[in-house]
Amino acid sequence: MDNHESRKNEELRKAGLKVTLPRMKILQILENADNHHMSAEDIFKALLDSGDDVGLATVYRVLMQFESAGIVIRHNFEGGHSVYELNEGEHHDHLVCAKCGRVEEFIDELIEQQQEKIAKGAGFKITDHSLIIYGICDKCEEDEA
Repeated sequence: MDNHESRKNEELRKAGLKVTLPRMKILQILENADNHHMSAEDIFKALLDSGDDVGLATVYRVLMQFESAGIVIRHNFEGGHSVYELNEGEHHDHLVCAKCGRVEEFIDELIEQQQEKIAKGAGFKITDHSLIIYGICDKCEEDEA
């Protein structure tokens, strides 16, 4: 077992989850994904493509366990389906293409400061927030032209 695998095992154990092959495989897929935001169906297809026999119900169950344990964050972007990303502890916001669903992450200190200022002015202390900007990505815009 390499060092990376032992870190994943430790992460699962710390979350109170037994180390099982489906959990390890799903964690691995999320870690290695080009697109950090994957639906349960995307993960299921990736498992099938790699020859792993894990059912869709198991994928959903593991993702729910990961979400409860704080290992993943679930987002419900417009379009109705949930996507999951690893919780790496760093806050970021999202740009979402309203046509193809592409998701890009961004961090902007000025926006973060402005949100704090607005909350403070209204007598709020921010405990959590989510900023999602919807638009049309450059690829979809090119396809329309």
